[in-house]
Amino acid sequence: MANVSVKRITVDNGISVFYRIATPPNRRDAPTVLLLHGYPSSSHQYRHLIPLLAKEYTVIAPDFPGFGFTEVPPARNYEYTFTSLTTTLAAFLDALHITSFAVYIFDYGAPVLLRLALQRPDAITAIISQNGNAYEEGLGPSWVPIKAFWASPGTDSEARETVRKNVLTAATTKWKYTHGSRFPDAIEPESYTLDAALMQRPGNVEIQLDLFRDYENNVKLYPQFQEYFRESQVPLLAVWGKHDQSFTPAGAEAFKRDLPKAEVVLLDAGHFAGETENDEIAELTLKFLARQKLQ
Repeated sequence: MANVSVKRITVDNGISVFYRIATPPNRRDAPTVLLLHGYPSSSHQYRHLIPLLAKEYTVIAPDFPGFGFTEVPPARNYEYTFTSLTTTLAAFLDALHITSFAVYIFDYGAPVLLRLALQRPDAITAIISQNGNAYEEGLGPSWVPIKAFWASPGTDSEARETVRKNVLTAATTKWKYTHGSRFPDAIEPESYTLDAALMQRPGNVEIQLDLFRDYENNVKLYPQFQEYFRESQVPLLAVWGKHDQSFTPAGAEAFKRDLPKAEVVLLDAGHFAGETENDEIAELTLKFLARQKLQ
């Protein structure tokens, strides 16, 4: 079993990016698989998946700014948008000299990666999307209050407060982990407890509200993401928790419109399918990557 290390690297004008990395014990030159987390989590969500994939691949999972243990100096005046998250990710990859990689995307990790794909389409060798959406029909019921937030004027504090009180809570975070799961009692409480604690750090709630507001700009980019799929025909495996209320199975099936060879597997799980279906996801991922014959 590969050992997982935790490291930091300073990139993008002072941002200390925390990341987890593991390599196969006897193959230091193994192809890279990048794992990009979602809301409200961090690379911690991949704590069980990393060792399984690292039997064959170099696996790297960073924390985005505003999440996990990545640190952004206040003097940096960082603007928390998906454009900024993409810029930081690009700087992170450059600092580690990663120019070619397969990628596992989840939730927020999807638009960050796909924004990067518009800039560096040749860098991405394959995509595994686990509830990582790129189609409007995939936006589920959980987005209703956030869509109202998008429709409100920028000065409308009431819509912002509605999201704050109904979405950015410890109870909602736990629900995102447990809803739709076959085995909710098997989900380790440190997962949603850690997420909720980190969300409540000073200033972080406002960061998350800014990102919720900015997510509308990802939706506006969906046509460009879909054009990237059509032009690149990048190999893609969609592994989807079919009971997800954030990103519904329609979003998984939609990949086939632009990527006819896309593989879609619907799991009897919710949003955080990896918490209870980890072994199946790892097996599907490893078999998919083996078929791509990555170098």
